[in-house]
Amino acid sequence: MALPEAFLQELIMRSDISSIAQDYINLKRAGRNMVGLCPFHSEKTPSFNIYTENNSFYCFGCGVGGNVINFVMRIEKLDYIDAVKFLAQRAGMEIPVDVYDPKSSHNKKRIYEANRQAARFFYSRLYSSEGESGLRYLRDRGVTDKIIRHFGLGFAPKTKFALCTYLRNLGFSSEELTEANLGLVSKSGGNVFDRFFNRIIFPIIDVRGNVIAFGGRVMTDEKPKYLNTSNTLVFKKSEALFNLNDAKNTGERKLLLCEGYMDVIAVYQAGFVNAVATLGTALTQIQAQLIKNYADEVTICYDGDEAGKKACLKAIGILRGKGLSVRVLILPFGKDPDEFIRKNGKNAPAAFKNVLQSSINDIEYMLDQLKQNLILEHPDEKIRYLSEAVKVLFSIDSEIEQEVYASKLSEEMGISKETILSQLNRLKRQQGKNYQRGGIRRLFGSYSLKRSNIQRAEKAERSIISFLINNPDKIDYIKSKLTEDMIKTEFNKKLYNYFSERIIQGKNLLLNIAHDFSEEEAGKIAELLACYKSELATKEALEEYINVIIKENKKLMPDVIESATDDQLRELIKSIKPSKS
Repeated sequence: MALPEAFLQELIMRSDISSIAQDYINLKRAGRNMVGLCPFHSEKTPSFNIYTENNSFYCFGCGVGGNVINFVMRIEKLDYIDAVKFLAQRAGMEIPVDVYDPKSSHNKKRIYEANRQAARFFYSRLYSSEGESGLRYLRDRGVTDKIIRHFGLGFAPKTKFALCTYLRNLGFSSEELTEANLGLVSKSGGNVFDRFFNRIIFPIIDVRGNVIAFGGRVMTDEKPKYLNTSNTLVFKKSEALFNLNDAKNTGERKLLLCEGYMDVIAVYQAGFVNAVATLGTALTQIQAQLIKNYADEVTICYDGDEAGKKACLKAIGILRGKGLSVRVLILPFGKDPDEFIRKNGKNAPAAFKNVLQSSINDIEYMLDQLKQNLILEHPDEKIRYLSEAVKVLFSIDSEIEQEVYASKLSEEMGISKETILSQLNRLKRQQGKNYQRGGIRRLFGSYSLKRSNIQRAEKAERSIISFLINNPDKIDYIKSKLTEDMIKTEFNKKLYNYFSERIIQGKNLLLNIAHDFSEEEAGKIAELLACYKSELATKEALEEYINVIIKENKKLMPDVIESATDDQLRELIKSIKPSKS
């Protein structure tokens, strides 16, 4: 059962999409609308539009769109009801109880509760006789009891049934344990056993304070060293960050990005509380967006080995694409933050502060990495370095920054600044031509280029639906001209019926699209509103599209001609013949 429309009407009225979106991205006014870089895909030219008159959004680059509920669902990775709850809390409204409780929502609640109880179980076992080896391991790594409590660290006992037995006694079924990925079904298909055993446990907590998953580390060299919860209804490894729930609250809008749990814990214990880590994977676009939600500057604190350097270069590109300011921590080769801090013992806070203050920005880091293994005294290797360095400069959006680094390169390499800028401008011209040719395709490809290949009838259908949404008072006239059967495209027919019914019932047309349509369908509706609205400014235009649909219908029905009388044929020819007016 859907939420009451009166409640949703007030919720959306109180939830201005421009204000909400500005918590995540920078927006600029463009007439009545707002534009900015899309938070859902990487881009350099703004293609994300907010339409203030109907509280909707659409991105011409990736086709994502919808109303304010769709936006929150997408940006916060929430389902429909949780997005409504998110907005209701923000607006100071109480969501109606016992109105909407789908199975998935119930299952999520059970997973959250199972994870919460599992976290308590793991923590208690760390300080029991079963967890002696785990506690000793953590203390040998310099982790204090205070830090153990803060992060809720725990221990999974050696026996493979301890957690599942404990949770079953609390009323959780075997199906719930497997759905939460706390238990696995044995190969024989009988018993459900613990996913984690004989490992140090790291609870993973989301920004709302829910335990959503766990990471487990062995205390030996056994592989895999780390084991994470697999994807569940409440967790996707590529969409979460360890310790973001705590690090986001420093108020500085600066984060340290580490590779692993122990790095974050070591950095935190040294007094730097704004560290987060990916969960055993390379940084993803979604994780970068999460960072962007809470920070303007990121310092990458990856391992100093070759793998760490490669991962760092990849992360720079992703973070820069989100508009973040990026710096890189330089550690001794082969060292990670955890090792560095442990090696410095009591001096760790000061030592880490020094390397943090000595961090370099991402451009300096990329230029420095280009020099690796090159002998710059050799002309060919010097040319190679400069050619690649100009490409790095090209990646900078700011012309001022480009000028600054062109000057630095000039001084460093003994090449005139003008020569470097000339090479940079040549690259801009080459890339500019390609970008200009492809720019419209990237920004408007989902509209204008595809439209040319769509039947005239389908385009007319979409235009009629757009007109109907923007001019609901014309419903009777349009319905008198066009029956449901005359809309031939399946999705357009669905929209025509949906919006017609809501108009007749006197309901807000866009109120429930987040509930009644899939994410992809909501994007198509937003595209329709964004791309077709200006085409139907007059009643004459409306008549033209109605006639297109009528004519195309007659073309699609040869049986009409076969069975028509002479008078009917004359009327048919008259209706198809273009109007002289």
